[in-house]
Amino acid sequence: MRKAWRVLIGGALIFTTLGVIVSGQGNRGDGVSGRPKAQVDERHRPIREHGFGVEVLAGESARAKYPARGRVYVEAVEGEEYVLRLYNPSPVRVAVALSVDGLNTIDARRTTARDASKWVIPPYGSINVTGWQMSSTRARRFYFTNERDSYANKLGRASDLGVITAVFYRERREHAEIVQPPRPLESQTRDNERSETQRSKQQRGDAPPAATANKGSASGRVIAPEADDEYAATGIGRSVTNDVWRVQMDLESQPAATVTIRYEFRDALVRLGVLPRSYPQPDPLRRRERARGFEDGSFSPEP
Repeated sequence: MRKAWRVLIGGALIFTTLGVIVSGQGNRGDGVSGRPKAQVDERHRPIREHGFGVEVLAGESARAKYPARGRVYVEAVEGEEYVLRLYNPSPVRVAVALSVDGLNTIDARRTTARDASKWVIPPYGSINVTGWQMSSTRARRFYFTNERDSYANKLGRASDLGVITAVFYRERREHAEIVQPPRPLESQTRDNERSETQRSKQQRGDAPPAATANKGSASGRVIAPEADDEYAATGIGRSVTNDVWRVQMDLESQPAATVTIRYEFRDALVRLGVLPRSYPQPDPLRRRERARGFEDGSFSPEP
Protein backbone atom coordinates (compact mmCIF):
# COMPACT_ATOMS: atom_id res chain seq x y z
CA MET A 1 0.00 0.00 0.00
CA ARG A 2 1.37 3.42 -0.95
CA LYS A 3 1.76 6.13 1.66
CA ALA A 4 -0.41 9.22 1.24
CA TRP A 5 1.55 12.45 1.21
CA ARG A 6 0.22 15.17 3.44
CA VAL A 7 0.13 18.43 1.57
CA LEU A 8 -0.25 22.03 2.61
CA ILE A 9 -2.07 24.33 0.20
CA GLY A 10 -2.86 28.00 0.48
CA GLY A 11 -1.46 31.48 0.02
CA ALA A 12 1.44 29.17 -0.56
CA LEU A 13 1.15 25.38 -0.79
CA ILE A 14 3.40 23.36 1.52
CA PHE A 15 4.40 19.75 2.20
CA THR A 16 5.30 18.65 5.68
CA THR A 17 7.70 15.71 6.07
CA LEU A 18 5.48 13.40 4.03
CA GLY A 19 3.38 16.23 2.77
CA VAL A 20 3.27 19.35 0.66
CA ILE A 21 2.84 23.14 1.09
CA VAL A 22 1.51 25.22 -1.79
CA SER A 23 1.56 28.95 -2.35
CA GLY A 24 -1.76 30.68 -2.67
CA GLN A 25 0.01 33.07 -4.98
CA GLY A 26 -0.37 30.43 -7.67
CA ASN A 27 -1.54 31.26 -11.16
CA ARG A 28 -3.38 29.35 -13.84
CA GLY A 29 -1.16 30.14 -16.77
CA ASP A 30 -0.29 28.88 -20.19
CA GLY A 31 2.04 26.32 -18.66
CA VAL A 32 4.96 27.91 -20.39
CA SER A 33 5.65 31.41 -19.23
CA GLY A 34 2.49 32.92 -17.74
CA ARG A 35 3.34 36.07 -19.72
CA PRO A 36 1.69 37.71 -22.72
CA LYS A 37 2.98 36.27 -25.96
CA ALA A 38 5.67 38.76 -26.80
CA GLN A 39 9.23 38.60 -27.98
CA VAL A 40 11.33 37.68 -24.93
CA ASP A 41 15.11 37.53 -24.78
CA GLU A 42 16.02 33.84 -24.43
CA ARG A 43 18.23 34.70 -21.46
CA HIS A 44 15.15 35.89 -19.56
CA ARG A 45 13.06 32.77 -20.10
CA PRO A 46 12.57 30.28 -17.22
CA ILE A 47 15.27 27.69 -16.65
CA ARG A 48 13.62 24.40 -17.62
CA GLU A 49 13.99 20.65 -17.56
CA HIS A 50 11.35 18.53 -19.35
CA GLY A 51 9.13 21.64 -19.42
CA PHE A 52 9.20 22.21 -15.64
CA GLY A 53 10.68 25.61 -14.94
CA VAL A 54 12.15 27.98 -12.36
CA GLU A 55 12.55 31.73 -12.77
CA VAL A 56 14.36 34.20 -10.49
CA LEU A 57 12.41 37.48 -10.40
CA ALA A 58 13.76 40.74 -9.02
CA GLY A 59 11.21 43.53 -9.09
CA GLU A 60 8.96 42.78 -12.06
CA SER A 61 11.65 41.33 -14.29
CA ALA A 62 13.36 37.95 -14.57
CA ARG A 63 17.08 37.78 -13.91
CA ALA A 64 19.02 36.87 -17.04
CA LYS A 65 20.37 33.31 -17.10
CA TYR A 66 23.92 32.46 -18.18
CA PRO A 67 24.66 28.82 -19.08
CA ALA A 68 28.35 28.12 -18.35
CA ARG A 69 30.65 25.50 -16.84
CA GLY A 70 27.88 22.87 -17.07
CA ARG A 71 25.51 24.98 -14.93
CA VAL A 72 23.09 27.87 -15.23
CA TYR A 73 24.01 31.09 -13.40
CA VAL A 74 22.11 34.26 -12.51
CA GLU A 75 23.52 37.50 -11.19
CA ALA A 76 22.78 38.46 -7.58
CA VAL A 77 22.58 42.14 -6.58
CA GLU A 78 23.33 42.69 -2.90
CA GLY A 79 20.33 43.89 -0.89
CA GLU A 80 17.81 43.10 -3.65
CA GLU A 81 14.69 41.10 -2.77
CA TYR A 82 13.80 38.28 -5.13
CA VAL A 83 11.02 35.79 -5.89
CA LEU A 84 11.19 32.23 -7.21
CA ARG A 85 8.49 31.44 -9.79
CA LEU A 86 7.85 27.72 -10.38
CA TYR A 87 6.14 26.41 -13.54
CA ASN A 88 4.13 23.24 -14.08
CA PRO A 89 3.52 22.37 -17.77
CA SER A 90 1.63 19.13 -17.04
CA PRO A 91 -2.13 18.35 -16.77
CA VAL A 92 -1.77 17.15 -13.16
CA ARG A 93 -0.67 18.87 -9.99
CA VAL A 94 3.00 18.66 -9.06
CA ALA A 95 4.76 18.98 -5.72
CA VAL A 96 8.12 20.75 -5.64
CA ALA A 97 10.89 20.33 -3.09
CA LEU A 98 12.53 23.78 -3.18
CA SER A 99 15.77 24.58 -1.41
CA VAL A 100 17.84 27.77 -1.23
CA ASP A 101 21.41 27.59 0.10
CA GLY A 102 20.76 23.94 0.98
CA LEU A 103 17.77 24.78 3.24
CA ASN A 104 14.17 23.78 2.53
CA THR A 105 12.24 27.00 1.87
CA ILE A 106 9.34 25.69 3.97
CA ASP A 107 10.92 24.48 7.21
CA ALA A 108 14.68 25.23 6.79
CA ARG A 109 15.48 21.54 7.20
CA ARG A 110 18.09 19.56 5.30
CA THR A 111 16.59 16.32 3.97
CA THR A 112 16.39 14.35 0.76
CA ALA A 113 14.12 15.83 -1.91
CA ARG A 114 11.76 12.86 -1.50
CA ASP A 115 11.32 13.45 2.24
CA ALA A 116 11.23 17.25 2.03
CA SER A 117 8.22 19.46 2.62
CA LYS A 118 7.02 20.62 -0.78
CA TRP A 119 5.14 23.32 -2.64
CA VAL A 120 2.19 22.36 -4.87
CA ILE A 121 1.51 23.83 -8.33
CA PRO A 122 -1.87 23.45 -10.11
CA PRO A 123 -2.06 21.87 -13.59
CA TYR A 124 -0.64 24.14 -16.31
CA GLY A 125 0.01 26.75 -13.64
CA SER A 126 2.70 28.57 -11.73
CA ILE A 127 3.29 29.85 -8.21
CA ASN A 128 5.50 32.53 -6.68
CA VAL A 129 7.58 31.66 -3.61
CA THR A 130 8.55 34.97 -2.05
CA GLY A 131 10.50 33.81 0.98
CA TRP A 132 11.10 31.40 3.83
CA GLN A 133 7.81 30.03 5.21
CA MET A 134 7.86 30.67 8.97
CA SER A 135 4.33 29.59 9.96
CA SER A 136 0.93 28.79 8.47
CA THR A 137 0.34 32.52 7.87
CA ARG A 138 3.74 34.19 7.59
CA ALA A 139 6.88 34.16 5.46
CA ARG A 140 10.17 36.11 5.50
CA ARG A 141 11.34 37.56 2.18
CA PHE A 142 14.31 36.26 0.20
CA TYR A 143 17.00 38.85 -0.51
CA PHE A 144 20.53 38.64 -1.87
CA THR A 145 23.19 39.28 0.72
CA ASN A 146 26.66 38.07 1.65
CA GLU A 147 27.53 34.76 3.30
CA ARG A 148 27.92 36.22 6.80
CA ASP A 149 24.42 37.74 6.75
CA SER A 150 22.74 34.67 5.20
CA TYR A 151 19.92 32.73 6.86
CA ALA A 152 21.91 29.51 6.48
CA ASN A 153 24.89 31.03 8.30
CA LYS A 154 22.63 32.26 11.13
CA LEU A 155 21.40 28.66 11.51
CA GLY A 156 24.97 27.34 11.44
CA ARG A 157 24.44 25.46 8.16
CA ALA A 158 26.44 27.53 5.67
CA SER A 159 27.83 24.66 3.61
CA ASP A 160 25.74 24.93 0.40
CA LEU A 161 25.48 28.64 -0.25
CA GLY A 162 24.76 30.14 -3.67
CA VAL A 163 22.52 27.39 -5.03
CA ILE A 164 18.76 27.10 -5.69
CA THR A 165 17.34 23.62 -6.38
CA ALA A 166 13.79 22.62 -7.34
CA VAL A 167 12.81 18.92 -7.60
CA PHE A 168 9.41 18.31 -9.23
CA TYR A 169 7.16 15.29 -8.46
CA ARG A 170 3.96 14.56 -10.40
CA GLU A 171 0.75 13.57 -8.64
CA ARG A 172 -0.33 9.97 -9.37
CA ARG A 173 -4.04 10.75 -9.43
CA GLU A 174 -5.56 13.47 -11.54
CA HIS A 175 -7.49 14.87 -8.60
CA ALA A 176 -6.30 14.77 -5.00
CA GLU A 177 -8.56 15.05 -1.99
CA ILE A 178 -8.38 18.38 -0.19
CA VAL A 179 -8.23 18.09 3.58
CA GLN A 180 -9.18 20.79 6.08
CA PRO A 181 -6.20 22.41 7.78
CA PRO A 182 -4.83 20.22 10.57
CA ARG A 183 -2.37 21.46 13.19
CA PRO A 184 -0.79 24.71 11.88
CA LEU A 185 2.93 25.09 11.32
CA GLU A 186 3.55 27.15 14.43
CA SER A 187 5.59 24.36 16.07
CA GLN A 188 7.89 24.37 13.04
CA THR A 189 8.10 28.16 13.33
CA ARG A 190 9.09 27.96 17.00
CA ASP A 191 11.86 25.52 16.10
CA ASN A 192 13.18 27.87 13.41
CA GLU A 193 13.02 30.93 15.62
CA ARG A 194 14.65 29.07 18.54
CA SER A 195 17.53 28.26 16.19
CA GLU A 196 17.80 31.92 15.23
CA THR A 197 17.76 33.01 18.89
CA GLN A 198 20.41 30.46 19.85
CA ARG A 199 22.61 31.61 16.97
CA SER A 200 22.23 35.25 18.02
CA LYS A 201 23.24 34.40 21.59
CA GLN A 202 26.30 32.58 20.35
CA GLN A 203 27.32 35.58 18.27
CA ARG A 204 26.92 37.86 21.34
CA GLY A 205 29.05 35.53 23.43
CA ASP A 206 26.17 34.37 25.66
CA ALA A 207 26.89 30.74 24.78
CA PRO A 208 29.93 28.84 23.50
CA PRO A 209 30.10 28.81 19.69
CA ALA A 210 28.78 25.72 17.98
CA ALA A 211 32.14 25.23 16.26
CA THR A 212 33.69 24.43 19.66
CA ALA A 213 32.02 21.03 19.58
CA ASN A 214 33.72 20.30 16.28
CA LYS A 215 37.27 21.02 17.38
CA GLY A 216 39.76 18.22 17.44
CA SER A 217 40.60 15.89 14.62
CA ALA A 218 39.89 12.81 16.75
CA SER A 219 36.15 13.42 16.44
CA GLY A 220 36.37 13.13 12.67
CA ARG A 221 33.97 16.06 12.28
CA VAL A 222 34.46 18.70 9.63
CA ILE A 223 34.30 22.38 10.62
CA ALA A 224 32.30 24.43 8.12
CA PRO A 225 34.27 27.05 6.20
CA GLU A 226 34.12 30.59 7.54
CA ALA A 227 31.47 32.77 5.88
CA ASP A 228 32.75 35.42 3.49
CA ASP A 229 31.46 38.92 2.65
CA GLU A 230 32.61 38.64 -0.96
CA TYR A 231 30.16 35.97 -2.12
CA ALA A 232 26.38 35.86 -2.53
CA ALA A 233 23.87 34.08 -0.31
CA THR A 234 20.23 34.56 0.71
CA GLY A 235 19.10 36.44 3.80
CA ILE A 236 15.94 36.19 5.90
CA GLY A 237 14.14 39.46 5.28
CA ARG A 238 10.98 41.32 6.16
CA SER A 239 7.84 39.48 7.28
CA VAL A 240 4.97 39.10 4.79
CA THR A 241 1.58 37.37 4.93
CA ASN A 242 1.48 33.96 3.23
CA ASP A 243 -1.32 31.58 4.28
CA VAL A 244 -0.89 27.83 3.84
CA TRP A 245 -2.84 24.65 4.59
CA ARG A 246 -2.62 20.89 3.97
CA VAL A 247 -4.09 18.63 1.31
CA GLN A 248 -3.75 14.95 0.44
CA MET A 249 -1.62 13.96 -2.54
CA ASP A 250 -0.20 10.71 -3.86
CA LEU A 251 3.08 11.36 -5.68
CA GLU A 252 5.09 9.38 -8.17
CA SER A 253 8.16 7.78 -6.60
CA GLN A 254 10.66 9.34 -9.03
CA PRO A 255 11.02 13.06 -9.74
CA ALA A 256 9.85 14.37 -13.11
CA ALA A 257 12.57 17.04 -13.25
CA THR A 258 15.31 18.74 -11.26
CA VAL A 259 16.32 22.35 -11.89
CA THR A 260 19.44 23.82 -10.27
CA ILE A 261 20.50 27.48 -10.42
CA ARG A 262 23.78 28.98 -9.22
CA TYR A 263 23.82 32.65 -8.26
CA GLU A 264 26.77 34.96 -7.60
CA PHE A 265 27.63 38.64 -7.45
CA ARG A 266 28.91 40.12 -10.72
CA ASP A 267 32.58 40.12 -9.67
CA ALA A 268 32.42 36.39 -8.94
CA LEU A 269 30.67 35.69 -12.26
CA VAL A 270 33.48 37.56 -14.03
CA ARG A 271 36.15 35.57 -12.18
CA LEU A 272 34.38 32.34 -13.10
CA GLY A 273 34.36 33.37 -16.75
CA VAL A 274 30.55 33.42 -16.86
CA LEU A 275 30.43 37.17 -17.65
CA PRO A 276 33.02 39.05 -19.73
CA ARG A 277 35.49 41.25 -17.91
CA SER A 278 34.92 44.96 -18.49
CA TYR A 279 38.03 46.94 -19.39
CA PRO A 280 38.65 50.65 -18.81
CA GLN A 281 38.71 52.85 -21.93
CA PRO A 282 40.87 53.02 -23.88
CA ASP A 283 41.56 49.30 -23.89
CA PRO A 284 45.11 48.67 -25.26
CA LEU A 285 44.33 45.08 -26.25
CA ARG A 286 41.28 46.11 -28.26
CA ARG A 287 43.36 48.80 -29.97
CA ARG A 288 45.90 46.17 -30.91
CA GLU A 289 43.16 43.88 -32.23
CA ARG A 290 42.12 46.66 -34.65
CA ALA A 291 45.68 47.02 -36.02
CA ARG A 292 46.14 46.60 -39.80
CA GLY A 293 49.14 46.11 -42.08
CA PHE A 294 48.60 48.88 -44.69
CA GLU A 295 46.57 52.04 -44.98
CA ASP A 296 45.78 54.29 -47.92
CA GLY A 297 47.37 57.73 -48.04
CA SER A 298 50.79 59.25 -47.72
CA PHE A 299 53.25 58.30 -45.03
CA SER A 300 56.43 60.00 -43.91
CA PRO A 301 59.22 57.90 -42.35
CA GLU A 302 60.22 60.85 -40.17
CA PRO A 303 58.68 60.85 -36.66
